Amino acid sequence: MGGYRSHDSQFSDRMPIKRNLEEKKRVLIQLRDQQAGLKPWVSDEVKTSLARRIAELEKEIAAARKTDGLNRSSRP
Repeated sequence: MGGYRSHDSQFSDRMPIKRNLEEKKRVLIQLRDQQAGLKPWVSDEVKTSLARRIAELEKEIAAARKTDGLNRSSRP
């Protein structure tokens, strides 16, 4: 069974999944809910990783909104 490589269109080729703005917003809400529901005994590494991913998504969403605002203002 070993020795097979994934095809370019499969998700298992270790390429990041491209998400649109709506999907990023949905994932951000889910991650915030997970963060709010973390138990006190969860490791600091998990908390840090989750906070880092939330910050990255917030940054991507803000950049997309800024770009979208510039695109809309340049339209006639």
